[in-house]
Amino acid sequence: MSTPEASRPRFHASYGIWAADQGAGLLEWGWAAERLERAHNYWVATASESGRPHAAPVWGLWHDEVFFFSTARASRKGLNLAANPFAVVHLESGDEVVIFEGAVEEVTARKDLDVIAAAYGEKYTLEIKFEDPGSVVYALVPKRAFAWRESDYPESATRFTF
Repeated sequence: MSTPEASRPRFHASYGIWAADQGAGLLEWGWAAERLERAHNYWVATASESGRPHAAPVWGLWHDEVFFFSTARASRKGLNLAANPFAVVHLESGDEVVIFEGAVEEVTARKDLDVIAAAYGEKYTLEIKFEDPGSVVYALVPKRAFAWRESDYPESATRFTF
């Protein structure tokens, strides 16, 4: 994946977002990617086919510029993603914010699942195989992301377009 284009987010004027040439400057994608990689918990937001929202914390893996997570097929997020394969993911922190969104795709190739399982095992110190047919592993390649630091908001508010 190439480095995304950084710009200012288009928030309502009341948020005080600075112009791209003002303030402390835009964040680098590396700043956001570092936080995605080291995070322990992530929040995944989905919507049902009718648009009803749902959010849940998950363990996940930021690996090769893709976010991987698993869920039960019959869980609310599993049902939502089967009907509407789009998600928003954000970190727990409101002090160092990273939010991204995109379409999800089911990971089915055994070799890919083995690589993801090994990385999960290393990160969370567990053994996992992703062999349960009642579970699904999803890959989300971001299309758009937002990041900022609370300590210098709104100067650091950045939108990334992939």
